[in-house]
Amino acid sequence: MDRRQFVKVAGAGAAGSAAIAAPAIAQSQPKVSWRLTSSYPKSLDTLFGLSTQVAKRVAEATDGNFQIQVFAPGEIVPGLQALDAVQNGTVECSHTLSSFYIGKDPAFAFETSLPFGFNARQQNAWLYQGGGLELCRNFMKGYNLFTIPSGNTGAQMGGWFRKEIKTLEDLKGLKMRIAGMGGTIMSKLGVVPQQIAGGDIYPALERGTLDAVEFSGPLDDEKLGFQRVAKYYYYPGFWEGNANVSFLVNLEKWNALPASYRAIVEAACAEANALCLAKYDHGNPDAMIRLAGSGAELRPFPQEVMQAAFKEAFAMYAELAASNANFKTFYDSFLPYWKKEQLWFRIAELPFDAFNAQMSAQMK
Repeated sequence: MDRRQFVKVAGAGAAGSAAIAAPAIAQSQPKVSWRLTSSYPKSLDTLFGLSTQVAKRVAEATDGNFQIQVFAPGEIVPGLQALDAVQNGTVECSHTLSSFYIGKDPAFAFETSLPFGFNARQQNAWLYQGGGLELCRNFMKGYNLFTIPSGNTGAQMGGWFRKEIKTLEDLKGLKMRIAGMGGTIMSKLGVVPQQIAGGDIYPALERGTLDAVEFSGPLDDEKLGFQRVAKYYYYPGFWEGNANVSFLVNLEKWNALPASYRAIVEAACAEANALCLAKYDHGNPDAMIRLAGSGAELRPFPQEVMQAAFKEAFAMYAELAASNANFKTFYDSFLPYWKKEQLWFRIAELPFDAFNAQMSAQMK
């Protein structure tokens, strides 16, 4: 066989291989179109942006074959109905806080955070390494859901108040927007908790329907404009030392995806998780300075408020663990892990952070 014949035969073989391979590739990259409903308004570009970030990465990694269309609250369902919409198949997925749904079962709180619980790094450690995510996924199966960590705010602020809080008595009768178990604890201190989706909070505060509101931290709060109607800005948000955002997927839709697509979605959510926390750590300091410059008055919660809230929190957890099997399963994992993490952070992390904070305050 001369060289020209060999080239022709080789070329034909390569073309034949490509023709055979193409259908296999096509089969492994099917066209998939999902809808995602977010619990966060578009004005909160970090939290709403989680959805567009994940959708972008998934599309890029699948050459455009897997598309996720993102919808803001109210465009398909209200913000606090995101979980239900995924569960019943109205949409395939959502970005939301599991703690919004503790009315269904208080165990939903663990995936987001518990008051006086983990910080963001500890939450990730428990979820990814301490068995927490496996517990969450087993629990979510009962609601036809699959969950993936997909963002975190880090430690939050304690919120905006129309009047100063100097004693426990000052909390009595206050109407406060506060979600999840934080609301339950604050109710034991005399607060009247209200659960309102992000986009509806400002009008309620402006009209006086609310006396106080907690949402997130400076970066988000500034965008929502709370400083214009309530000047006292309290810290820390002890009910959310972190807030893990869940990417909830309809379980049947998740199981129907090719394994490669499931891996791509989990990788996109892991990236979004890291980028979200980085964006908050980057943006919160400047936003806090701007808020203080515009008249916001920063205040720490009085120690008697913090101590009373801590006592109520852990008394409530013990009661729930005694009466709710799902909560007990989570709490039996959470409590020893929380104690171990506090020990480590007390030895290494906290002294380092405290010393740096003290020295930076003294520098000119």
